[in-house]
Amino acid sequence: MTMRQGWEVKKLGDVCDVFNGGTPNTKNKEFWDGKILWITPKDMGKLETVYVDNTERKITEAGLKNSSAKILPSNSVILSSRAPIGHLAINTKPITTNQGCKGLVPRNNLDTKYLFYFLKSSVQLLNDLGSGTTFKELSGSKLSEVEIPLTYFPEQQSIVSILDECFTAIDKAKANAEQNLKNAKELFESYLQGVFENGTWKKERIESVCAEIFAGGDAPKDNFSEEPNGKYKIPIYANAVKDKGLYGYTDFARVTNPSVTISARGSGTGHTELRTESYLPIVRLIVCIPDKTKITLEFLKFSIDNLEIMRSGSAIPQLTVPMIKDYSIPLPSIKEQQAIVYQLDALQVETQKLESVYQKKIANLVELKSSILQKAFSGELTEKSIV
Repeated sequence: MTMRQGWEVKKLGDVCDVFNGGTPNTKNKEFWDGKILWITPKDMGKLETVYVDNTERKITEAGLKNSSAKILPSNSVILSSRAPIGHLAINTKPITTNQGCKGLVPRNNLDTKYLFYFLKSSVQLLNDLGSGTTFKELSGSKLSEVEIPLTYFPEQQSIVSILDECFTAIDKAKANAEQNLKNAKELFESYLQGVFENGTWKKERIESVCAEIFAGGDAPKDNFSEEPNGKYKIPIYANAVKDKGLYGYTDFARVTNPSVTISARGSGTGHTELRTESYLPIVRLIVCIPDKTKITLEFLKFSIDNLEIMRSGSAIPQLTVPMIKDYSIPLPSIKEQQAIVYQLDALQVETQKLESVYQKKIANLVELKSSILQKAFSGELTEKSIV
């Protein structure tokens, strides 16, 4: 590594002390609910600031003595070294950690915040140094061998001051962009909700305006062939000996009619999509095929999107076919549906354009942070270099 004049490269183990953490026996009540702060990678992932001054769980003096946990003095840097590698914090009070963290205590001539920022700029490197099959873990010995570029202590503090100022401005700009992104999404959702608050339209159950509503099926795991009826003929192995070679039909049917699919499970529960091409719905999807004489495909999708359970983010674990069938939606005439869809489509296009602008701005701000960090530890960072 080529450095500018006044800079040198040191190993972390030469400029700070690296400590492993530990966990007292969780079954021994005498070791827990004490006054000694104790943090884990999971706790670190929930931090909203650089600093930590309290922890959800605390250990006792007995717990400290009967484990490999070590007390880190205030103003140390804590690094999560597994699951995942890379969470960082600075403790403002003495603290201990579990074995999923490493504590770095700076020696003389190493500024704590400078060390923090260096580690933040090196997360990818730290991950590359991790090893393990179930999950990666960074050992204390490998961490100690990592090289850190150093300059005079006053200049370290100057670099930290510039980084603090830059990141405060970037974080503010990022927060504004995220709020604008949220506002853009809420604008469309508010307009959508307003459209369906028309009290003059009669309401119909979704089941009554659809030709079919059904859930997707399990994907065939064996050799199979598609039959003329759109079902799949697959071997049945309910009885490994007797039934081997017999065939039956799975519910995994090909959908050929235009439809609306609804994600029924997982984090995307309630997400809807229009489907106009032939496809095979998996078990986590609910398929709604509209009755064209009553409702258009697009209006059906917007109607489902407007359901309160969808707008609320669907806190329930899953949606079911009976639930969807039972919901009621406002039903104007086909002509009115087409006019409403035209307006909603136009607004949605503009909303998506705004969302794209704000998402790109957020990505650029994240990249700017990374670029500034790289400059900081190559001796290139000055107030003029970031203007």
